[in-house]
Amino acid sequence: MSALTNTTRLLRLGVRRDRRLIGIWVAVVTALTGAIAGSVVGLYTTEQDRIAAATFSASNVVTRVFDGPAAGTEPGSLVLMEGAWLLAVLCGLACAQVVVRHTRGDEEHGRAELIGAGAVGRGARLIAAAGVATLLALLLGIGVTAALLVAGLPVAGSVLAAGTLVGNGLVFAAVAGVAAQLATTARAANGIVAAALGAAFLARAVGDALGTVSDDGVRVVSAWPSWLSPIGWVHQAQAYADPRWWVLGLHLGLTALLVLVAARLAAGRDLGAGLLPQRPGPARGGRLLRTPLGLAVRLQRGMVLAWVVALTVVGTAFGFVGDSADELLGLSDELAAAVEALGDGGGPVELFLAFTVGLLSLAAAGAGVQAVLRARQEELGGHAEAVLATATARGRWFGAHLLVAGVGTSLVLLGLGLGGLVGFGVVTGDWSLGVEGMLLASLVRIPAALVLIALVAVFVAWVPRAAAALGWAAFALSVVFGQLGALFELPQAVLNLSPFTHAPNVPIDPITATPMLTMLAVAAALGALALVRFRQRDLVLVS
Repeated sequence: MSALTNTTRLLRLGVRRDRRLIGIWVAVVTALTGAIAGSVVGLYTTEQDRIAAATFSASNVVTRVFDGPAAGTEPGSLVLMEGAWLLAVLCGLACAQVVVRHTRGDEEHGRAELIGAGAVGRGARLIAAAGVATLLALLLGIGVTAALLVAGLPVAGSVLAAGTLVGNGLVFAAVAGVAAQLATTARAANGIVAAALGAAFLARAVGDALGTVSDDGVRVVSAWPSWLSPIGWVHQAQAYADPRWWVLGLHLGLTALLVLVAARLAAGRDLGAGLLPQRPGPARGGRLLRTPLGLAVRLQRGMVLAWVVALTVVGTAFGFVGDSADELLGLSDELAAAVEALGDGGGPVELFLAFTVGLLSLAAAGAGVQAVLRARQEELGGHAEAVLATATARGRWFGAHLLVAGVGTSLVLLGLGLGGLVGFGVVTGDWSLGVEGMLLASLVRIPAALVLIALVAVFVAWVPRAAAALGWAAFALSVVFGQLGALFELPQAVLNLSPFTHAPNVPIDPITATPMLTMLAVAAALGALALVRFRQRDLVLVS
C-alpha cells in the first residue's frame, strides 16, 4: 500500500461532505465580487472621475494601507484597488477552512482514526483535503471571473484577477495544511491561519504605504514588503493595467513548497498529536469552571479579547483620518450621492463616520457569530456531551454560550467606539462629535448584532450540521445588505433583510428607541426559540 492509496475516494467523500459549504462560499464571493465591481464601475463613469479617484488613492497613505495600491485609471484597476484585499482574504479563509476541517478537524473528532483503520495511505487525507480546497478555489475563480465579465470588464484582465485569487486561496490552503500538523486542535490551526492572513495583510499594507507615486500621480510602485505577501501579489499582478501573468507562478510555487512541508511534517508525527508542545493546565479547576457560564467565559475569553483589541485599534485608526472625509467624498458626484444615501443630512465628516462605524460594527458582529458557533464546536468535539452528562441543564449550557456571545460582542463594539472617539478627538479636538459619531454610533448597533447572534443560535439549534455555513452566510449577507447595500443601490426590500439596516445611522440620523427595542425583542424571541429547540433535540456529533 502506497502513501496515497485511496486518495481519490477520500476526495469524493470530502466533496460530498462539503458540497453545501462549497456552494455557499462560491455564491457569497461571486455576489460580493459582482456588487463591488458594479458599484465601482457605476460610480466612476467618466475619465475625470477615474483620474480623481486614482490620484486620491495614490497620494493618500491611509487609503493605500486599507485598500491597496493604485494601478491606473482603468475601471478594472479601480475595482481591484477597492475590493481585491477583501476577496483575497475571503478566498484564503474558505480554502483554509476546508483543509483544517478534513485534517485536524477529523483527527480531533475521531474520524481520522476510523478512516486510517482501512486501506488508506498515510498521506491520503492531506492530499484529499488539498484536492477539495483546490476544487473550491477553482469554483471561486470561475464565479469571480463571471462577475467581473458581467460588470463589463475585459476578459483577459478578469481571468488574471480571478487567477490570482485562486492562487491566494491555494496558498492559504497549504498554510492550513502546515498548521494542521503543528496544532493539536482545529481551533488552534484556524488561529494559525488567521495569524498568517493578518501577517500577509500587514506586509501588503506596509509595502503599499512605503511605496512611491508615479510621475502621472495615478499609480503606486509598492515597496518590497508587498512582495512578501500572497495578498500583495494579487495587487502586483496589475491585471487590468500592466498584466503580469508570471505572478501566478509565485502563488503556485509557494503552494507547492508548503504542501511538501505539510506532507513531511505529517509523516513524522503520531495521529492526533501536534508538533507544537501543549501547555498543561492546573490539576484542579477553579471556582469559575463550576458553572456553565464560567466554563463558557473560560473557553471564549481569549477570542473575545482578541476581537476587542483588534477593533479598538482599527477604530482608532479610522478616527485619526475622520477629518479628511471631505477630500474623499469630493472625488466624484456619484460617490458623494451614494454615501449621502446613508442618511438625510450631515456634512462629509458625519457621513464618513456613519459609513465607517456601520461597516466596522458588522465586523464586530463576526465576533458574536464565532462565539455562538463555538457551542457547536464543543458539541462536535464531544465536550458538550461530557458536561451535559452531569446535572447541568441543556438550557443553562447553551444559554451561557449565547450570553457570552452577546456580552462579548457588546464589549467589542464598546472598544470600537472608544478607540474611534480617542482617535477622532485627538486629531480634531472635537470630542462631542467623537462621542456621538464614534461611541454612540457603535453602541446603537448592539441590538442589530444581537439579532444576528440569535439567528445563528437558531441555526445551531435547528440545523446543527449546516449551522456554520448558514451562520457565516448570514454574516456575509448582513455585510452586503446592511452597509454596502445603499452604496450598491440595492432595492430597499433587500436592504431590510439585514438587522443593521434598521439601526440609526448616527450621527446623521437621530437616535430613536423604537427600532432598537424592536430588534431587542426579535433577538429575545429568536434566542428563546433556539433554547427551546436545543433542549429538545439530540446532540449531533457529526458535521
